[in-house]
Amino acid sequence: MDRRSFLKNTAIGGSAAAATSLAAPAYAQGNRTLTLVTTWGRGLAGVHDSAQRVADNITALTDGQVTVDLKAAGELVGAFEVFDAVTSGQADMYHGADYYFVGQHPGYAFFTAVPMGMTAQELVNWYYMDGGMELHDELGQIFGLKSFLAGNTGAQSGGWFKSEINSPEDFQGLKFRMPGLGGQALGKLGASVQNLPGAEVYQALASGAIDGTEWIGPWADEKAGFQEITKIYYTSGFHEPGAGLSLATNREVFESLTPTQQKIIEIASAECHQWNLAQFLSENAAALQRLQSAGVTVREFPDAVWDAFGRASQEVHDENMGDELYKKIYDSAMASMRSSSEWIAKSTGAYLAQRDRVLG
Repeated sequence: MDRRSFLKNTAIGGSAAAATSLAAPAYAQGNRTLTLVTTWGRGLAGVHDSAQRVADNITALTDGQVTVDLKAAGELVGAFEVFDAVTSGQADMYHGADYYFVGQHPGYAFFTAVPMGMTAQELVNWYYMDGGMELHDELGQIFGLKSFLAGNTGAQSGGWFKSEINSPEDFQGLKFRMPGLGGQALGKLGASVQNLPGAEVYQALASGAIDGTEWIGPWADEKAGFQEITKIYYTSGFHEPGAGLSLATNREVFESLTPTQQKIIEIASAECHQWNLAQFLSENAAALQRLQSAGVTVREFPDAVWDAFGRASQEVHDENMGDELYKKIYDSAMASMRSSSEWIAKSTGAYLAQRDRVLG
């Protein structure tokens, strides 16, 4: 039996034993302070904002009974150490992009984004209506976490490059920053893929440690200053068409809270998701205009590159299908995406095409 199966079975067994005992749950008494660690440097546009938003939501909605103390990346633990910090009890909660933790389980990618995957609307359709939240919880049980979506960047840009991408062969040997399964797919095209925390990306690009990077989108990218280094910007990416962010609480800590406090965490996270998505989408258009005014050239990948992205993405999925839970999450997410996309294309898609035609 592998570690994940053992942990999962142990957690389920422990829950069953507790249920048969009929003991009343023991909730912690008095006001509490929960430590929230994040994968974001303090002040990173949008992503740090969403972490602060959900922390403030919980503190306000509990009337201070639960105060959330936010520690940005590096203030308590490093950006990529937050998962282990919360599962071990060093911290109580983390806010971050769950695809940073595909090393713990590749299924975590679906709760941020997978290549050629769901838009932000398709993600929430799956999450709230088609079983995604329950699968997030099933995955979290293995590691002692209780997780919720708590932010979304919307569609992310293809990234910043120091030379144009005209064919799939242009990725050969390219040192490029891209996390998650999208990075694995890019590796199949010959890129040397780097996984760097957001706060370290500018310096890596400026120094030549990497040849290019994706980050988020025009607003956050402008704030990061990548336009100071290169002027070649691809505005549509295959890797994160609607990237969700997550709030995860140590499961023992979560279960020690009252049912009202638990529900507040769930609702505070959902509110943060919608607020953060609106924040990114409302800022991106004006930021893109400013970038273009500063000399940035906007490009789109050619069809041959998109075809290569698609083949490489499916290869990555196929390699993970031997994991039963990964396959379960994949099948659920893809079924929901296909169902949602069919209606969206026939309703919103058709409307937008006609609106643009009529209004010019």
